[in-house]
Amino acid sequence: MANAKDRVGKAGMVLASTIFKIALYVCVVVLIIWIGKTAYQFGYDVFNQQAMSPGEGQDVTVVIQEDDSVYEIGKILEQKGLVEDALVFWVQEKLSNYSGELKPGTYLLSTAYTPTRIMGILAGDEEQEGADS
Repeated sequence: MANAKDRVGKAGMVLASTIFKIALYVCVVVLIIWIGKTAYQFGYDVFNQQAMSPGEGQDVTVVIQEDDSVYEIGKILEQKGLVEDALVFWVQEKLSNYSGELKPGTYLLSTAYTPTRIMGILAGDEEQEGADS
């Protein structure tokens, strides 16, 4: 009698262990898919620069202080509706020709400007300031 109980107990443990392993594998696969999707979307946002409102856009005044970091500038631009994500702007600035070139001051920017054009204006690039939308 005790031998039958042991066999049933062992079978239950094997079944529970198998179910746990399957659930763990499913969770790992879902996590990997989520990480991949998030990383792809972030990379897409970094390299596929879009203006917030193509066309006419709205003019927005932005004040950049002397001690503002690039991320803080990105947060200001995000709050003003000029860029979608401050972290994406930070990465874009690091990968651009304007890395480390953004200057403090008061700027009139448009929501029709791409992040690269905004960086050019903040860096004092006359070509970007005079370019058509």
